[in-house]
Amino acid sequence: MTKASRRQRRTVMAVIVVAELVVALLTGAGVVFAYNHVDSKIDEGAPIPHEFARPEPKLPTGAFNMLVIGTDTRDCEGCGIDKEGGLGGSDMTILLHVADGRRTAYGISIPRDTLVDRPECEVDGTTVPAAAGAMWNEALAVGGPTCTVAQVQSVTGIYVDDYIVVDFAGFKDMVDALDGVEVCIPSDIDDPEHNIHLAAGTRKLHGDDALAYVRQRTSTPNADLGRMKRQQAFIASMLNRVMSAETLTRPDKLLRFASALAGSIQTNPEIASVGELVDLASSLRKADLDKIRFVTAPTTDFPTDSPNWGRLQLTPEADELWQKVRDDEPLGSLGRGAISGRNPSGSKEEAAANGLCD
Repeated sequence: MTKASRRQRRTVMAVIVVAELVVALLTGAGVVFAYNHVDSKIDEGAPIPHEFARPEPKLPTGAFNMLVIGTDTRDCEGCGIDKEGGLGGSDMTILLHVADGRRTAYGISIPRDTLVDRPECEVDGTTVPAAAGAMWNEALAVGGPTCTVAQVQSVTGIYVDDYIVVDFAGFKDMVDALDGVEVCIPSDIDDPEHNIHLAAGTRKLHGDDALAYVRQRTSTPNADLGRMKRQQAFIASMLNRVMSAETLTRPDKLLRFASALAGSIQTNPEIASVGELVDLASSLRKADLDKIRFVTAPTTDFPTDSPNWGRLQLTPEADELWQKVRDDEPLGSLGRGAISGRNPSGSKEEAAANGLCD
């Protein structure tokens, strides 16, 4: 086994959360300081108001589902580069399913332009009314993460155990804490409207450029679907960066990353502490990057003569995907074109179609 393979087989979530706390500052006072410093930055959100019971009891090594939401709701100069997002709207929604045994996982991106029937939900004692044919990303704007979770559960029938909201200001800080993340840009991106100019080629992107790359969609292939592929690939590349020897041997870098991560997330109360996140990460110690995959929920355009033309609708194949999650089954043929944690760019053909490269 090569050194690269050994690095890739290290823990995924454990490296993100545990290593920066256990490896960094291994002195009594240092650990306490690091723990309190990071723990104080985590934003505790509202609990999830589940409309149906969990199919089976949650076990320490059992399957679970987490909703990851990317947004720009906090103050973030330069984050709002895409005015289509709307104030507080979600720019990224990934439903992460971790299989029983916690050795494998897959994330499902849901396009923000997808129209769905949004259910009624409660926010701070106020009822947010249901809406038919609502844009997917509106749920966060009108009702926050718990309404987004309610929407996921209503549309998919999947029980969501936890949620994490990541703001883009913190995303920039996380990338900078790692001294940048390497990506491959297949062609120049020149977007004067949003002042985004990225030259083609394999290069290391830092905070502002990295944010621009994962959010830009008007001058790259496949618009929002292409952007989601770039987001998936970038997340995988960032995991590789976190797990590299260059990062793992630098306690100061790990602590900066942990601090940036904690300062950029909001979670449901059940996991809103370093201790809970460490427990979660520890349960994933057998997960490997090559066993983590990212796919996009199957959608199709509305007909050109439809008043909803320009938006997306879920296809019957999406129902098959939701069933896979509910039954804790692997993706199978529904994993065609998936982005791997080990090889974020995929094949040359897939890379070219998605605005990536291998």
